[in-house]
Amino acid sequence: MKKRSVILDCDPGQDDAIAILLALSSEEEIELLGITTVAGNVPLALTESNARRICELANRPDVKVFAGARQPLMRPLVTAEWIHGRTGIDGADLPDPTMPLQSQHAVDFIIETCMAADDKSITLCPIGPMTNIALAMMKEPGIVPKIQEVVCMGGAIKELGNTTPAAEFNIYVDPQAAKIVLDAGVDFTMMPLDVTHKALVTPERLKRMTDLDSPVGDVCGGMLDYFNRFDMTRYGFDGGPLHDPCVIAYLLDPELFSGRKVFLDIEIGSELTMGQTLADWWDIQEKTPNAYICDALNVDGFFNLLIDRLARFS
Repeated sequence: MKKRSVILDCDPGQDDAIAILLALSSEEEIELLGITTVAGNVPLALTESNARRICELANRPDVKVFAGARQPLMRPLVTAEWIHGRTGIDGADLPDPTMPLQSQHAVDFIIETCMAADDKSITLCPIGPMTNIALAMMKEPGIVPKIQEVVCMGGAIKELGNTTPAAEFNIYVDPQAAKIVLDAGVDFTMMPLDVTHKALVTPERLKRMTDLDSPVGDVCGGMLDYFNRFDMTRYGFDGGPLHDPCVIAYLLDPELFSGRKVFLDIEIGSELTMGQTLADWWDIQEKTPNAYICDALNVDGFFNLLIDRLARFS
């Protein structure tokens, strides 16, 4: 497998934190060019701080972290402290970061990095609202040919929404940004709730993390024990879903996932269904497919990969 050059755009979030750790533990497959943060699960000041906390937990203070957009393109910011806790990574109990936040704005870092790269060589991985990616595309359309693929976590196809009856959180927070990225014409792969709701951190899987007997394993266990409670209570799941690490796992082993290439659109006009991701699963409209949407997961393979990589921090 050819090594991917990746920019990870995130809003940590416990599941974002696990995704960062998975990326940092996979240097053979992923060249992590930088981590960009956006307001989403919690405000920007917390997401950029949380990203640096996780890098320091992994003993990777060399990773460059950039702060980006403080609010969506056209709508008031919606956050999710009621799921992730006041800090966004409640359960982690990590000290304030000492590694520096980069002075460059995340959007400018994305543009500069893409423009310096070969065509179709950069993989963008937005696992929060896509505000930074959309702003970069609007400010410098020349980055579009440089993008190999956008692999995102967001949306719901046959699954119901988790923020409104129609919409998943990441898309709902900034649906206009998501539509700009989708409509840019880049290769677009989406991990919706249909697949992430299969990646459940059951008590047995949580124990596999704490049994690693390492600072990373203990922090992952604490974060996910906190994070699990909401979804287990609301949905009656056997554990909480690990949404965002599905994006990184797809880069590492795409055969863990299966899905379908379809025509996808995003609702930005109706307040009732704002942020709904509409996939023409049965090709009713006979439009050219513009997205690969995953809806199935080898769950055991996913968690074996994740635990194996987290064990590298032991």
